[in-house]
Amino acid sequence: MSRRGWALFLAMSVIWGVPYLLIKVAVGEVSPVVVVFARCVIGAALLLPWTIARGQLRPALRHWKALLAFTVLEMTGPWLLLSWAEQSLSSSLTGLLVAGVPFAAALAARLAGEEDRLTPTRLVGMAVGVVGIAVLLGLDLEGAQLLPLLAVGLVVVGYATAPMIVSRALPDVPGVAASSIALFVTAVVYAPFAVPRLGQVGDASSEALLSLVLLGVLCTAVALALFFALIREVGPQRALVITFVNPAVAVLLGVWLLDEPFTLGIALGLPLVLAGCVLATGRGARGARPAAEAIDAAAR
Repeated sequence: MSRRGWALFLAMSVIWGVPYLLIKVAVGEVSPVVVVFARCVIGAALLLPWTIARGQLRPALRHWKALLAFTVLEMTGPWLLLSWAEQSLSSSLTGLLVAGVPFAAALAARLAGEEDRLTPTRLVGMAVGVVGIAVLLGLDLEGAQLLPLLAVGLVVVGYATAPMIVSRALPDVPGVAASSIALFVTAVVYAPFAVPRLGQVGDASSEALLSLVLLGVLCTAVALALFFALIREVGPQRALVITFVNPAVAVLLGVWLLDEPFTLGIALGLPLVLAGCVLATGRGARGARPAAEAIDAAAR
């Protein structure tokens, strides 16, 4: 890769490993619905003018049905579920569970008939990924409630299936345009629930406020712009590798900054899940389209 490609890759590897830490800090003082609302308002305020200035808004809105489905599966549902789940789950555990997205995306693509073939290597990868998640849950499940774990499971399903809508129904809509519209719609949906609770923001600490700002600016607006620049620079298959680095960043930040325990489940589950994702989504020149779908599903 070029120097620019490496710079973009390293930036995205870190940036999309950070949201789990920021969400964990924010939901300690602000309700999940306010966290999602603030993130979307900030992100939309930065990306929507860009979309309008490029003349991409009206062409994108012609595909409003597909955009709405993408919005629900990629942002409206997952971001609230993540924020709610992290009220009881650690950021490390949450980030590692979301690492199963590429694995789930490969399975979803197969079920949708978008894969050329399911190779023995990819089958082994899926099996390793399942074992990794089972080890993680089996060793770290003590004290964890079932509903937050199911919420993260739904997030994984949403992140894995939403990009399939983009590839099938929105191939001509620029990624930043689709993202800006999705952010705006999500903010509108949550406004009736978040606005009455905005007083929580005024009472929040500087750490929680900074987390909200960074979620909206860095992990949403800047991240989406850099992500699509990365795809243009290095191609979808190389860009996919960031999804294997993000969970490691989430775990390290949680242990380092939030004093979350580095448990035996994380120590054993992290390498198994990441290795399984690499094997399950690996492919040659054929099957590049599903790889492009999977990278859009990385979370955040």
